[in-house]
Amino acid sequence: MIWEYLVFNLIVISGPIFFGVQQKYGFRKYFKIAFAAVISTAIPFLIWDSIVTYEHWYFNDAYTLPVRIFNLPIGEILFFITVPLACLFTWEMISQNVKEVFWGEKKMMRPIFAVVPFIGTLLFISGLEYTGLVLIALGLAVFTDYLLGTRLLFSKNFNIFLVLVALFTLIFNLYLTARPVVLYGIQYQLDFRIITIPIEDFVYGISLMYFATTIYEFLKRKKFA
Repeated sequence: MIWEYLVFNLIVISGPIFFGVQQKYGFRKYFKIAFAAVISTAIPFLIWDSIVTYEHWYFNDAYTLPVRIFNLPIGEILFFITVPLACLFTWEMISQNVKEVFWGEKKMMRPIFAVVPFIGTLLFISGLEYTGLVLIALGLAVFTDYLLGTRLLFSKNFNIFLVLVALFTLIFNLYLTARPVVLYGIQYQLDFRIITIPIEDFVYGISLMYFATTIYEFLKRKKFA
C-alpha cells in the first residue's frame, strides 16, 4: 500500500519517543540537541538523495505516497529524521550504561580521512558513483570527528554503536530493499549484496550516523561540560 513507507517511519520512531520522554532514561534533556544534530545531518544527505534519485536509486510508487518534494517521497524525508533519532537514543543508552574506553592517537585519523575519500573519488570517476560517494561521505565523517575533537573513532562505546547501526541497517534496509520500496541503478554500485541490501547501504548508514553522533556529542559536551 502507498502508506507503507510512512508507517515504517512511525514504527521506527515509536520506541525512542515512548522511552525517550521518560525521565528515567535520561534522553529527554538531550532531545533538543539530538534534534539539532539530526537536522544538521539530514540536510546534506537529503540534498544528496534528491540529486541522485532516478539514477542511483528510485522509489516504488506502490509503497510510497504520490507527493514528491525535490524528487523524494514523504517517507524518505522522514527516514532521515526518524532513523537517526532512534539511533541517537540507542547511542545515549550505550553511553549511560557501558563504561567508556578510548584508545589510539588522534593523528591516526588523518590518513583515514585522506585515503578513503581519495579511493572514493577514483571509484566515482570510474562510474561506480554510489560506491564512491559513500566512501567520500565516510572520509568526511572521520574528518568531522577529527575537526570537532570528539574522537568517536577511538571510542569503545562508539564501535559497539556502529555494530548496532550495521544491524539496524540490515533490519531496516532489508524491508526497504526486499519489498522493494527502494530500487537501484546497479551500474552505479558494486552490485554486491547482503541478502537484498547493496553493500554500499551499510557504509551509507554508518556515515549518516557517524555525522549525527559526532554533532550530537559535540553539542552535548559544549552545553553540559
